[in-house]
Amino acid sequence: MHMPEEKNIINDKNVTKGATINTTVGAAATVAKDLYGSRGSQGNRGGQGGQRGPRRGGRDDRPKEEFEQRILEVARVTRVMAGGKRMNFRACVAIGDKKGNVAVGLGKGADVTMAVNKAVNHAKKDMINVSLVNETIPHAVLFKMGAARIMLKPAKKGRGVIAGGVTRIILELAGVKNVTSKALGSNNKINNARCAIEALRGLRKTEVKETKEVKEIKEEVK
Repeated sequence: MHMPEEKNIINDKNVTKGATINTTVGAAATVAKDLYGSRGSQGNRGGQGGQRGPRRGGRDDRPKEEFEQRILEVARVTRVMAGGKRMNFRACVAIGDKKGNVAVGLGKGADVTMAVNKAVNHAKKDMINVSLVNETIPHAVLFKMGAARIMLKPAKKGRGVIAGGVTRIILELAGVKNVTSKALGSNNKINNARCAIEALRGLRKTEVKETKEVKEIKEEVK
């Protein structure tokens, strides 16, 4: 009769010991989770809970360029040197603010970007101001420069820019909205661009005549 009681006592001790061990392990796991679990979760967030880094693709605060530029021609040129041939790029660029100021520049460089930058800098040094009257030129002009000839005629409001090639680009950058143009000579873009610039440079300055009503108002003010 004593043997079963001893077995029960032993089993009860084993159960109590196992429960104590399980409770200790569970408590240790809870403490470890409290200590390291929160850190691990914050680390996996990738810093969202803390300070955020600089935003990408925000508003661009850089100032806008004063002149709009258009590339008229890009060509690859070769210079023969003593040790062989040297390859460069030549760019012809027109710039303007569409308010009467326009220019054309020519530049060479080892790559296209360098050639364009040189052409823009050269054009800024040779800026001209076009005389405009009611969004068109004041009078007709026929200019010849070498083999290139350009004819420009004023047009009524709403007619638009009737021109082609580099002449159209130059007139648009100059701010001329109504004009009729025709290239009569060479097909060379650089020569036509220079001829168009010289034709616009030669336009006469016009003064708006005062009407009788304006003169009477000025006399009354005096």
